[in-house]
Amino acid sequence: MEAKFCMNCGAEMESRDIDGTVRRACTVCTFVHWGNYSIGVGALVMNEGKILLVRRAQEPGKGRWTNPGGYIEQHELISDTIEREVMEEASVEAKVARLVAVRDLPRSIHNVYIAFEMEYIGGTPQPDGVEVDAAGFYSLEEMASMPVADFTKWLIDVALNSEGEGLLADKEPIVKMDGYGLFRTPAEPQR
Repeated sequence: MEAKFCMNCGAEMESRDIDGTVRRACTVCTFVHWGNYSIGVGALVMNEGKILLVRRAQEPGKGRWTNPGGYIEQHELISDTIEREVMEEASVEAKVARLVAVRDLPRSIHNVYIAFEMEYIGGTPQPDGVEVDAAGFYSLEEMASMPVADFTKWLIDVALNSEGEGLLADKEPIVKMDGYGLFRTPAEPQR
């Protein structure tokens, strides 16, 4: 579906060449519709050698086991989103430890998915009863007989077999930028 009216002023939109790509642009103001995007986040929470999984109660993936996750809210930091989603879907408190993977899926709504390894803080897994109907910590051996989603299998492999520390939250950037969620590779030790 294409944008018909400007989200800024309400005027009609038209197709126009903007920097070599045909895009929907307002006929009155300077608004350009750059495309349709969604940003998802996923959590890899480990506790005593087991990984937190939830079983989807809705499509897509109904009946499949996945890592907890969801979509960011407009005015929410990505790290806050994933911590909220883990609590909402599984009643588990976890904090972001590192960013471990990014999936880029171009389609009609271009999806970017950011996966975080999370530090388990506490809580017994309980499903929310809406999005998920089961939740628990499972070993790789237990997962072998479960219908675990292929993408979740890939994420688990990435988290368990990645070298280095991944991207870590930059808690002390050289320039203070309130409201930013900043992640970076760890600094090399001074010699």
